[in-house]
Amino acid sequence: MKKIIAFLMAALMLSLCLAGCGAKGKTLADVEAAGKLVVATSPDFPPFESLEGGEVVGIEVDVLKLICEELGVQLDIVQMDFDSVLLGVQSAKYDCGMSGITVDADRQKNMLFTTPYYNAAQVIVVKEGSTIQGKADLADKTVSVQTGTTADKGCTDAGIAVQAFAANADAKAALTTGKVDAWVVDNLTAIQMVQEGDGLVILEEKMTDEPYAFAFAFGSEDLVEKIDTILKKLIEDGTMESIFASYGETYIKP
Repeated sequence: MKKIIAFLMAALMLSLCLAGCGAKGKTLADVEAAGKLVVATSPDFPPFESLEGGEVVGIEVDVLKLICEELGVQLDIVQMDFDSVLLGVQSAKYDCGMSGITVDADRQKNMLFTTPYYNAAQVIVVKEGSTIQGKADLADKTVSVQTGTTADKGCTDAGIAVQAFAANADAKAALTTGKVDAWVVDNLTAIQMVQEGDGLVILEEKMTDEPYAFAFAFGSEDLVEKIDTILKKLIEDGTMESIFASYGETYIKP
C-alpha cells in the first residue's frame, strides 16, 4: 500500500511539473477575447502599488489602466505576496505582474518583460544617529528586505545577513523596533514610508540602479510587443512624467 501511495504521489508531482512546464502566456488575441488583463500584484509598494479603502492604487495601476484602455479590455487586479506574483506570472496563472519588478538576467530566463518604463534604485534606510553610512558598513550587520525582491537577492549575494518579510511594512517595522540594523528598499517607496515618521533616514549612497518593467509568461510575445508600443507613446508624449508628478514624484526615464 505504501508503495502504491508513493507511486501515485510521484505521478501526481510529475503531472504537476509537466503542466507547469507546458504553461503558456496569453496572446494578444486571448486577452482581447477574454475582455480583460488579469494582473498580479503585491499592493504594499507605494507609490507604485498600495491599498486605499480596499482598492489597489498607484503609479503602475494608472499606467496599466491606460494600457488596458488602448487594448480595449478591463484591468483585473489580483492581490498576493511579491514572490507569489513572480511565480504566478511565470506559470501563466496570471497574464501580467506589476510590483515594481526589476528586469534582471535571472528573471529573464523565466519570464518576459516589457521595455522598462522607469529607472529605480535600491536605497539603505537606517535609524537617525546610526553608525551605518553606506554599503560598506553593512558587512557585519543585518538588514530587512521584502521576500523575493532584488533587495533580497542583492543583499544575500553580497553576503549580508538578511531578514526577509512578505510586506515592506513589516520590513520597516523590523528596523524601527531594532530587530535589524538597516532596511533596503526601492527609493520612492523609502521616501513615502520614511515620511510617516519613526525617526528613519535614507542614506545618500544607493545599493543599486534598476529598470522597472511589467512581467509576462513566455508565449505572450505579441501581447508584450503591443504593450511596448503603448508604453513608448506614454513615455514620449509626457503622460508617464505626468503620472509620476501626480504622486509628487520625479520621473526618471530608463
